[in-house]
Amino acid sequence: MTDPTTASDLAGTHDAARTYELDRAHVFHSWSAQAQISPMVVTRAEGSHVWDGEGRRYLDFSSQLVFTNLGHQHPRIVAAIREQAAHLCTIAPAVANGARSEAARLIASHTPGDLDHVFFTNGGADANEHAVRMARLHTGRHKVLTTYRSYHGGTHLAVNMTGDPRRWASDQGSTGTVHFFGPFLYRSPFHATSEAEECQRALEHLEQVVALEGPATVAAIVLEAIPGTAGIMVPPPGYLAGVREICDRHGIVLVADEVMSGFGRSGRWFAVEHGDTVPDLLTFAKGVNSGYVPLGGVAISDAIHATFAHRAYPGGLTYSGHPLACAAAVATIRAMEDDDIVGRAERLGAEVLGPGLRELADRHEWIGEVRGTGAFWAVELVGDRRTRAPLAPYGGSSPEMAAIVTGCQERGMLPFSNYNRIHVVPPLTTSDEEAREGLAILDAALTAAAG
Repeated sequence: MTDPTTASDLAGTHDAARTYELDRAHVFHSWSAQAQISPMVVTRAEGSHVWDGEGRRYLDFSSQLVFTNLGHQHPRIVAAIREQAAHLCTIAPAVANGARSEAARLIASHTPGDLDHVFFTNGGADANEHAVRMARLHTGRHKVLTTYRSYHGGTHLAVNMTGDPRRWASDQGSTGTVHFFGPFLYRSPFHATSEAEECQRALEHLEQVVALEGPATVAAIVLEAIPGTAGIMVPPPGYLAGVREICDRHGIVLVADEVMSGFGRSGRWFAVEHGDTVPDLLTFAKGVNSGYVPLGGVAISDAIHATFAHRAYPGGLTYSGHPLACAAAVATIRAMEDDDIVGRAERLGAEVLGPGLRELADRHEWIGEVRGTGAFWAVELVGDRRTRAPLAPYGGSSPEMAAIVTGCQERGMLPFSNYNRIHVVPPLTTSDEEAREGLAILDAALTAAAG
């Protein structure tokens, strides 16, 4: 069969109808019932915007899947990929190359404590898989504790570590994972009435779970430093430090999952900095290079690194530290440093997103709570503020939520929605004006959906 593909086809500039036709004929989409989806055709993107197949522009308030931290088509990242491609497109992970070495150095320069060694992966799920493997080999134990409201990836172990409903279809109870309740004051499982109570009771609960599971059987506690897809619940003061103390007392490895919250998203280089806590392992992906080329990794402490100094680590990936991905990471981190992107994200949250969302909460009865930090916010939507009944069921959707999402899209904004929440997670480079435009669109969509 003759392949009619041309260079312009590959650039995404050919007929949008043909793109859609080929997608529906051949592409199998993740987390979807294939016959029930109509994916948007995107032909180009720039900064905080994308364009569909009809040439309509949308404000990207989702950063796609919360990874385009420096926006779309950032010129420094694009130039770095081009330059690297002209010099060295790919190489096996066993050899050293400049892009990988410099990316590791730059990452280590921003990770907290002694997390100075980097194992590169292709994304966040396999970063979490390898972090758990390292923890198990380091401790000689098997169990892994994670929270119910969490997401750690779609591979087999990572999805079993996940707490949210995406785990259910693949949960075979054979991976040694145990779930517990993390702190979430708005829907407290501990009947707490303050952040201090929530912190104390959540730590007491975790201590009890560790005791009942047997401390000598627990290899790792894996926590999203700030849970992302599960609801952007910023831990109360003292919680991360308390988990660190429990781990230290029982010889348990603390793994911070910073796949979504890392690289400036929370207004810090890494969200664990909000809790002044240094984990033993820290996983990352997404914002490390704004998702331009798949890349993830594990930042490793000196103690765990020493475990494998004279003992081979039994793991690896063909594309570990891929030169194009690492070149994109180098350009991303340097741009973040030069342009103070972390400070910009902190200010965007403190001066624009936070105040703007609280104003929306004053006007809309459906908003039960807004919470977040930096460019990392969640709007909790409820049918009744008194009972806090969610506007969509856990693990599902509702006509009201669908109307809000559709209303945003019709007004030119791409939202991030999950169950009964809208997450406000624009690129960290989003201007104040663009952020206010997105909030105004969300305001209008809420008004229209509520009738």
